[in-house]
Amino acid sequence: MRRGFSMITAIVFMILVATLGALAISLSNLSTKQTSDLYLREQAELLAQGATEYALLAISGHDFAITPNCLNTINASYTDGVTILFDINVTLYYLGNGLPANCSTLTNNLNNIDTNDSNRTVIIDTFVTDRNLSTEPIRIHRRTIQKP
Repeated sequence: MRRGFSMITAIVFMILVATLGALAISLSNLSTKQTSDLYLREQAELLAQGATEYALLAISGHDFAITPNCLNTINASYTDGVTILFDINVTLYYLGNGLPANCSTLTNNLNNIDTNDSNRTVIIDTFVTDRNLSTEPIRIHRRTIQKP
């Protein structure tokens, strides 16, 4: 009777140790996924900030007197040298008077700018999306109002 009870106790102990080991491996794997997802999200946020700054640079270099067209969109991608990791889309909306005809605006009501300092203000919408890199899809949206 004693040997049977000892054998049942040993089996229960082995099942308990195996369950704790499986739980430890599962939590370790989950922590690794969360760390890589967090890294990719931070990278996407930095790309959104950089794309916004690049859009401001492109607008500053665009001369409306020479070229009567507006810069309305900027599309780019971020690669690691071989594969595309992130898609970057920047949409520009202009506010002000005396803009060229093809400039994209949000509504006509916002273009009644009274001061020259606020003329040609730009609303910049930046979207950064991943190409199925992480377990959760990453899509960062950043909207800023800038005066180039």
